Amino acid sequence: MSGHGDDLFRPARTLIGVCHLAPLPGAPRHGGEMGRVIEEAVEDARTLAEGGAQAVIVENFGDAPFHAGAVPPETVAGLTLAVHAVREAVGALPVGVNVLRNDVRAALGICAATGASFVRVNVHTGAATTDQGLIAGRAAETLRERARLCPQVAILADVHVKHATPLGTESIEDAARETLGRGLADAVILTGSATGCAPSSEDLMRVRRAIGDGRLLVGAGVRAEDIALLHGADGAIVGTSLKRDGRIEGPVDPERVRRLRAAMDGLPSRSADRGDDL
Repeated sequence: MSGHGDDLFRPARTLIGVCHLAPLPGAPRHGGEMGRVIEEAVEDARTLAEGGAQAVIVENFGDAPFHAGAVPPETVAGLTLAVHAVREAVGALPVGVNVLRNDVRAALGICAATGASFVRVNVHTGAATTDQGLIAGRAAETLRERARLCPQVAILADVHVKHATPLGTESIEDAARETLGRGLADAVILTGSATGCAPSSEDLMRVRRAIGDGRLLVGAGVRAEDIALLHGADGAIVGTSLKRDGRIEGPVDPERVRRLRAAMDGLPSRSADRGDDL
């Protein structure tokens, strides 16, 4: 694994909390107050850290409708300010970047400028039809740009990502193997069909068998009440269920973070999950 993601993947299952940014400058719903966007992001990040999250990822969730390819400079500038502020707020906790819809090149640039330590890319290999149109993975470019700009940064890549339909007939387990083996991602992420929707336990088990000891995260739909979903996974990226009343537009709720962290800590060890019952 070349050390990528070693600060994320430790014996305990990894909880990566999401900072959903309010609309940034240039987005249709931007309210004109960048300072307030950053204040809300910092508040959410601190709540996640204090509740037991082991990492935080910042994404421009409020910028819908999203660009299919490169985002404009004002989006990169806004995200960079937010990531820098979040890093200062959470100290040594790893911070990541997801530039929606799929601008991993911008995410790597933000990591290089701020010291953030991982990126999420929604389509890393293969191609998918989405509400932004056709999106094709650019793994070859991404790996070369990482080597040039920020070699230490981990790449967390979705497989059959939410809000999308994969092109072709490749199974989810074959897609996961390709993403790790040929796309050289450091971990794969499984989601359901939309934001807040979990993948099926059957898909999780199929992918776990397919990738062996490869790193596997659940990227949507994780709740303390359904923690058994994480059997076989190395952790989760969680946004909606950690918000007040489980509403995505609300602030992060500290009690929900603590409850999820406790539920994750109560699961059997990851090595036990990788037995023959999977």
